Amino acid sequence: MIRDITIGQYYPKESVVHKLDPRVKLIGTLVYMISMFCFQRFLGFFFVICFLGLTINISKVPVPYILKGLKPIIAILLFTVGINALFSQGRVLFEFGIIKITIEGIRKAIFMGIRLVLLVIGASMMTFTTTPNHLTDGLEALLKPLKWLHVPVHEIAMMMSIALRFIPILLEETDKIMKAQMARGADFETGNMIVRAKKLIPLLVPLFVSAFRRANDLAMAMDARCYRGGEGRTKMNPLSYKRRDYYAFCIIILYVVLLFVNVKYMPQLI
Repeated sequence: MIRDITIGQYYPKESVVHKLDPRVKLIGTLVYMISMFCFQRFLGFFFVICFLGLTINISKVPVPYILKGLKPIIAILLFTVGINALFSQGRVLFEFGIIKITIEGIRKAIFMGIRLVLLVIGASMMTFTTTPNHLTDGLEALLKPLKWLHVPVHEIAMMMSIALRFIPILLEETDKIMKAQMARGADFETGNMIVRAKKLIPLLVPLFVSAFRRANDLAMAMDARCYRGGEGRTKMNPLSYKRRDYYAFCIIILYVVLLFVNVKYMPQLI
C-alpha cells in the first residue's frame, strides 16, 4: 500500500512536458483544476479527458504508474460517491428505510467520482514531470509580485519544496518500519479497515521520531551554510521561456476556449 503512493513523486523521463518551464505547468495545472468546476454536464469531461490524455501521451509517463497513485484515495472516492448517491433529492429509484437512492443522486455521484479522479491525476502529472527544485523556482517566480505586499515568497516556495522532498523519504521510512515490525510478528494485512488502521498506530511513534530527526538535521545543515532567506540570492539556471513554452500556452488557451464554448453554448447536452 505504501509503495502505491505516487503523489508528489518525480518520474524522470525525456519528454517535451518534462522540459517545459515550471511556470507553464503551474499555470496549466491551475487552469485545469479551476476548469473542473466550471461545468455541470458530462460533455465537459470530453474536453478535459482529451487535454489530460494529450498531456499524458506527450509526457511518456506510463498510464499504469499514474493509475497506481489512485489506490490511496479509493476510500475517499467511495465515501464521496456514497454520500452523493444516498443523500441527493430527486426521482426515487430505490428506497429502503432511511436509504433513498435517486436517479439524480446516481448521476451526481458518478459526476463527482469522475471529477475527483481527474483532479488527482491532473495534479499528479505536474509533480511527475517537474523536479522539486524547478517547482520551487516556478512557484517563487509566479508569486514574486506578492513581495510588494511583504509576503515571504521565497520562504513559502522553500517550505513547499522541502515538503515535496520529504514525501518519498517518509514513505520509504514507513515501509522500512513496517517491514521491521512484520519481521517481529506484526500483522498489517488481516482484518477490516478499522482493525488495520488501529494496527498502524505503532508505526506513528518511530515515524514521527524519524521525521523530527531529519527535520533537525536539515535545519542544522541550512544554518551551517549560513542560509538567511532569499534576499541577495542568485540562481545557477534562471528560468526563461522557450518556443515550446509558448506553444504550450497556446494549447492552454485553446483548452479554455473549447471549455467556454461547451459551457456557454451547449448546456443542454447530457
